[in-house]
Amino acid sequence: MLYIQPGAKRTEVVGTHDDSLKIRLGAPPIEGRANDTLLHFIAEKFSVPVRNVRLKQGARSRHKVVLVTDSAIEPTDLLND
Repeated sequence: MLYIQPGAKRTEVVGTHDDSLKIRLGAPPIEGRANDTLLHFIAEKFSVPVRNVRLKQGARSRHKVVLVTDSAIEPTDLLND
């Protein structure tokens, strides 16, 4: 699970929030811009094309579930960047 903070100065992984990975997004939550930024950011971090990243849950929430396919990178590796 991801906890998203939209409207930040830059897009980055900042640690955890409860049991979720916390990500700040440098895009406002307007017209899906934050979700698009999130999907591109996740694709870059997992070294996969954007088509391999899908928002499964939380399109209008700060709590999101994202599915990443065909990546050798583990989610916990994002905390070590």
